[in-house]
Amino acid sequence: MTRCFSFVAAQDSYYRYCFKRAGLKSSTTNLGDGTIMHCWIPKKHNPSMPTLLLIHGFGANAMWQFNGLIPHFMSTFNVYVPDLLFFGESYTTRAERSESFQAQCVMRLIEAQNVAKMDVFGLSYGGFVAYSMAAQFKERVGRVALGCAGVCFEEKDAGSMEVFKVTTAEEAVSILLPQTPEKAREMVRLSFYKPPPSMPSCFLWDFIEVMCTEFRQEKEELIQALHKDRKMSDLPKITQPTLIIWGEHDQVFPLELAHRLERHISDNAELVIIKNVGHALNAERPKELYKHLKSFFIDNHPLSKQARHGNGTKSD
Repeated sequence: MTRCFSFVAAQDSYYRYCFKRAGLKSSTTNLGDGTIMHCWIPKKHNPSMPTLLLIHGFGANAMWQFNGLIPHFMSTFNVYVPDLLFFGESYTTRAERSESFQAQCVMRLIEAQNVAKMDVFGLSYGGFVAYSMAAQFKERVGRVALGCAGVCFEEKDAGSMEVFKVTTAEEAVSILLPQTPEKAREMVRLSFYKPPPSMPSCFLWDFIEVMCTEFRQEKEELIQALHKDRKMSDLPKITQPTLIIWGEHDQVFPLELAHRLERHISDNAELVIIKNVGHALNAERPKELYKHLKSFFIDNHPLSKQARHGNGTKSD
């Protein structure tokens, strides 16, 4: 039966309108090697303000994950919101699937916008990419915030840690890239501490068709690359000031990984645990998430303070 109306497509259009209204515009960059990167960029870059890069996780595209945060940061930062490869309008014909390659592509995208240095917030899978950017481009990346990003997990953890609800890469694929309403509900149950009480199958089928169909094979390869041969001994130690934000009841990446990451980064890390929330910080506790990001990125950032006072505006 032909679908006459798609709520998900309509919501996507609404978020696109919100991004434009906030002061961003859609931009597509050809990196010249079979790689196309899409990014929301400022309509006018203000050289007197610092730059903040927001990197999304798995699920829908970047607009769905950061729509609630964008307006809060526009007065103090030049905000850039890329779609990672195989999300939104970004893709590559190359075979690389690592977060390291994603990080390199994001950096090349930002370089094409003539941005020299940036702060970064990465959510879940986006945190893996943000961490890799901080490790590879030490002079270009300033402050780093990581939201529920289990960069410290090892391949052996999935089978050995009892707190892990998802034990294999194959199971992760079936949940993160749901193809049935039942799997979509399972994804929500794992992501939320208090899942929505009602999720009609018609809406879930709509979401699957719009958000979980295109580039499914490539996204599956991204998940597999994230798991394969992952060891702590291979994880570099980043030196930038780092805020680690975690949900108390995260079932995707258990809280143990937050403490492990804090120990790994050591003196440069600050850990914040948000109570009564799961993996989906941006959806369940957007105001509290912003409060901590504001404290880290704005209140203690001399450049953003200077820009804020110079413009005569407040940050919230």
